Amino acid sequence: MSTHADPVRRTSFSAPSRRRVIGAAGAGLALAGGLPYPDGPHADAADLPLLGTYDVVVIGSGAAGMTAALTAAKQGLTCVVVEKAATFGGSAARSGAGIWIPNNSVILAAGVPDTPAKAATYLAAVVGDDVPVDRQMAFLGHGPAMLSFVMANSPLRFRWMEGYSDYYPELPGGLAQGRSIEPDQLDGNILGAELARLNPSYMTVPAGMVVFSADYKWLVLSAVSAKGLAVATQCLARGTKAALLGQKPLTMGQSLAAGLRAGLLTADVPVWLNTPLTDLHRENGAVTGAVVTRNGAPGLLRARRGVIVGSGGFEHNAAMRERYQEQPIGTQWTVGAKENTGDGIRAGERAGAALELMDDAWWGPAIPLPDQPYFCLAERTLPGGLLVNAAGARFVNEAAPYSDVVHTMYDRDTPNAPHIPAWLIVDQNYRNRYLFKDVAPTFVFPDSWYESGAVHKAWTLDSLAVSIGVPAAALRTTVDRFNSLARSGDDTDFGRGDSAYDHYYTDPSVRPNSGLAPLWLAPYYAFRIVPGDLGTKGGLLTDARARVLRPDGSVIPGLYAAGNASAAVMGRSYAGAGSTIGPAMTFGYIAARDIAAQR
Repeated sequence: MSTHADPVRRTSFSAPSRRRVIGAAGAGLALAGGLPYPDGPHADAADLPLLGTYDVVVIGSGAAGMTAALTAAKQGLTCVVVEKAATFGGSAARSGAGIWIPNNSVILAAGVPDTPAKAATYLAAVVGDDVPVDRQMAFLGHGPAMLSFVMANSPLRFRWMEGYSDYYPELPGGLAQGRSIEPDQLDGNILGAELARLNPSYMTVPAGMVVFSADYKWLVLSAVSAKGLAVATQCLARGTKAALLGQKPLTMGQSLAAGLRAGLLTADVPVWLNTPLTDLHRENGAVTGAVVTRNGAPGLLRARRGVIVGSGGFEHNAAMRERYQEQPIGTQWTVGAKENTGDGIRAGERAGAALELMDDAWWGPAIPLPDQPYFCLAERTLPGGLLVNAAGARFVNEAAPYSDVVHTMYDRDTPNAPHIPAWLIVDQNYRNRYLFKDVAPTFVFPDSWYESGAVHKAWTLDSLAVSIGVPAAALRTTVDRFNSLARSGDDTDFGRGDSAYDHYYTDPSVRPNSGLAPLWLAPYYAFRIVPGDLGTKGGLLTDARARVLRPDGSVIPGLYAAGNASAAVMGRSYAGAGSTIGPAMTFGYIAARDIAAQR
């Protein structure tokens, strides 16, 4: 295997020590971030109005929370879900809803040659020593059963995302054809009036079309690929059929969240919207309920058996990001649900929980467009584009897993050699061929993109360099070198195309390397690239049973966590598409089953 695809390079990431050093002088910042304070609001919680008593109280209505609640209900436990937002679904509803769960029934039925041994070998190679083996095995062991349970107790069905490679398929146990699945089409009518309370998608599907995540790579190529055109036609045909049947077709995260919500409706599990968590209620060291704000007033929800925190990460909490994560960072580059401000993490920490991986996130290069950041998947991988730093030099395999690209940006970013922002450089030939976000080939970008500084355009590379503030001679040299590598098809500098994963979002008609093409046609474009994310991945430290742990390793009785409110089972890496949602659902399932077992 080429050294450019070295898994150690891709998966290792050392956090600067400054992230872990919090002095007494930071007390003001700590308070702003909602950090521990002596004898906080839990002290008087027992005097609050009692809003109800349930076996299980679930915080958050994303994939983790709703899976946990559905599992609890089907185990014979009474359950309520409380949600901060006015909508349900959280970040999962906004997402493409890829789900990475090895050895599940969907991929095995499709003929994917997966085995438990392969999956365990691969996950261990990806995660390394960052996550205990028993947690890795809990995810792998319970994931397939969780998926079968969800299909048996909700209208959700799933499709294999054929060809969407594991992110490191060259590692032992990796699969070049992939293990990822996504929800099948669902008719939103099954939710009735509740459909109006579904959190909207991050990206709007074109009107009249029904699009799956696996279709996107072909829609990008629809102007230059017969298969791309055929897929676009198929998406339109699905939309037409759904309209004729009077359906409200949902796919991706919309399908996932709606399907889980439909399961909760059937199981009579209430979901209280506009009900943020204020704190966890504790008695004699155990978590026995949650303090929430309901109809504008605080109240207590008692939990006989346990509280499951599935409230998401802290990507929209500026003080927490400042405290834990490397600069430059902010809340404006994430595509996570806006309500994700770390409420559950902070409440857990006040209850004595240990935190892990707080410096990390589900990173990905993003373009800070004026309305919202755009998480850049296909665009940086398609042939005819390259990433450069402030010196006008390439610094990374542009087609590497998106989290690795941002890790590299941070690793190499210094005052003397800035890598944030970076710039994606393309030419008009690229623009003539490929969809960019939702802008069709040859179509002009909105003026607001240029006015905001997210995009620059010039008729020469020298003029483009001046516009973005990089040395013109260096940019010309870099593009010349890149063009030479592209013509040969062998990126000896950074190994773009060495991995099967590198070819997923590429153009099969381009030879000899589907991910490499020279830049030659003016005008040229530069897109500002910043460290975006799908959400943070650090949070409450849990064990293999999803129980929240204290810093000394002891269990906090009655407290469980799953999803981005907990430290990710993926550690600092990313096994494949859906490595967020797959484990989130699985550990929500594990938590509820563990509570039910404590008879």
